[in-house]
Amino acid sequence: MKLNFDSEKKFFSEISPSHVSRPGAGGWEEKDNALYRKFQFTDFSQAFGFMTRVAMEAEKMDHHPNWSNVWNTVEIWLNTHSAGNTVTDKDRELARRIDKLL
Repeated sequence: MKLNFDSEKKFFSEISPSHVSRPGAGGWEEKDNALYRKFQFTDFSQAFGFMTRVAMEAEKMDHHPNWSNVWNTVEIWLNTHSAGNTVTDKDRELARRIDKLL
């Protein structure tokens, strides 16, 4: 499917909080030297659209997540490699921006 601006806008606007399960209070948990969150969507298209939006934010920040995607599920781990693979303010900022995409 080829997307133009209008179809991209519609596609991405379909990702809303009703499509996402939010585990835990606030969603993010800090474990194993990373911020972690699991997102579940209604289908693969919703998950992939979300990942595309996250990728655009990550590029703006020049700070990229470790993540995986299986069908409707996206898991994200955030830490800063240049800080010894620990959680930094940059990770918290990217997590905040990701939350705003929902």
